[in-house]
Amino acid sequence: MIYQFPPPAAPIRQGDIFETMPRVDFSLAELSIVTERNEPEAVTWDIVRGSADPVTAVVGLRAVWAIVITQDCDTIRAPDITLCEIKPFRDVLRVPLPTTPKGWADLLRRQAVQNLKWFYLPSDPTVGFNDRMAVDFLATLRVAREDLEAARYLRRGRLNDVADEHFRERLAEFFRRYPYNEWYPFTREEFEAYRAGHPQEADFIHPYDHQQY
Repeated sequence: MIYQFPPPAAPIRQGDIFETMPRVDFSLAELSIVTERNEPEAVTWDIVRGSADPVTAVVGLRAVWAIVITQDCDTIRAPDITLCEIKPFRDVLRVPLPTTPKGWADLLRRQAVQNLKWFYLPSDPTVGFNDRMAVDFLATLRVAREDLEAARYLRRGRLNDVADEHFRERLAEFFRRYPYNEWYPFTREEFEAYRAGHPQEADFIHPYDHQQY
């Protein structure tokens, strides 16, 4: 498929795929910290954020698949490496999935142009994907470089040259994309037709002055 398998001692590169990376989950509204008496205490982030000393907290950890997004020149010397979580494709796209090869080809081609928030990873048991997967650019995690280097035994593969070049461009497009309301140049009538065609997003679609009655 689109994967290759570097030697275990190969340096970490952008596009490396790791399993069971730690994702930290916590709430700023309700943190569980460990007091000086080694007892848990529920507090808000505002209570502890001004502390001059490190604060020990109890947080949730989940093991997730992830892919390196840090550039190659930084993976060899940066103190931390950034990864994006890899999720089942159905959980990232959240649309009815096709049942035919043509349907999948049309969906992947169309969504690759329309949606910049993910990168498609086809299923391949040799890399550990028994189902179609996707990189979720909205879900990032950080691992110390030395720790990740020591955990290279968890690397299950990396993108091949063709996929890596595409991944790099998709990643750049996502982080440099310009957010704008696509209806801003519409006439009043065009705006009303647009909003009527997006009922699930109607609460977030507001007219500009020139589109008001």
